[in-house]
Amino acid sequence: MLNEHPRPSIRDSRPSEAPDALTIALLGSPASAGLARTFAEQKIHKWDYLHILDDVLLITGELVANASEATPGKKLCYRLERNPKGVLISVWDSSPHVPTVRPVVELTLEALDRSEDAFDSGGGWGLPIVQALSVACGCTPHPTGGKWVWARLVP
Repeated sequence: MLNEHPRPSIRDSRPSEAPDALTIALLGSPASAGLARTFAEQKIHKWDYLHILDDVLLITGELVANASEATPGKKLCYRLERNPKGVLISVWDSSPHVPTVRPVVELTLEALDRSEDAFDSGGGWGLPIVQALSVACGCTPHPTGGKWVWARLVP
């Protein structure tokens, strides 16, 4: 799946040095991804990084949705920050399991599950898209439990 590299800026729950970072607590639910995207959009506008807005929103949605699916009804933490290395999107959840890439389903009407339970399934494309849009991404265990899944973009 993703690279497993230590990330000093999110190695623990202390606030980072980035004074204008966005950090929000969420509940693992289907609505969490949309809420995180709404806040992220405002922050990207404030930073005047409109040229990466679509990528940030897509990655935010994928990472938060995956965390919500892994830990339904439990606390998540979403963080968006900028530093000299770029824009960092990270999501913490309490699951110890590292996200893995699912087999990709060809996007045809015949191949997709069109049942009501799977109406929002993208066919396994989420993490490959995150990998393609980011300059680096990974999963870092948190010392007190759970993990941070992250992606970095260069503005």
